[in-house]
Amino acid sequence: MVASAAGFAGVVAMHASSAPAVLGGALSGPVSPATSTTSPSSSPNPSSSTTTTTTSLPVSGAARTATGNSEQYGYGVLAVKLTEQAGRITEVSVSSLQTAEQYSQGLAQQVIPLLRNEVLSAQSAHISGISGATYTSEAYAYSVQSALDSLGVK
Repeated sequence: MVASAAGFAGVVAMHASSAPAVLGGALSGPVSPATSTTSPSSSPNPSSSTTTTTTSLPVSGAARTATGNSEQYGYGVLAVKLTEQAGRITEVSVSSLQTAEQYSQGLAQQVIPLLRNEVLSAQSAHISGISGATYTSEAYAYSVQSALDSLGVK
């Protein structure tokens, strides 16, 4: 069991240092700040005008969300949605899950909450795999890493 966990951690560490695999494409790109907009407002007095500028930039400590790459594994395809705030992973959920059969769907539903807890505990994609769900665990970790990469989180 320890060798299995160490082997999985090694695979995730190697994958984390390389570009994430894109199987089926990314579900969304990195979160980017909105640009400034300027809009004149109409005024009943033609000699007076008001200009309003709205800038929407990331606020230090503001929550940011990214969707990881859609990762194909032996029994389906999955992608995660990750929320980060102030350098901490605050939420992880599955944004997309397609399984080949009902058994795989049931297994995924059992292990995904465990994998979510692993990510929140580790605060990274370097998590322990779930015994009996190795492929699902690896796909989940890869998708988490691609979401972290999109956010620029190390």
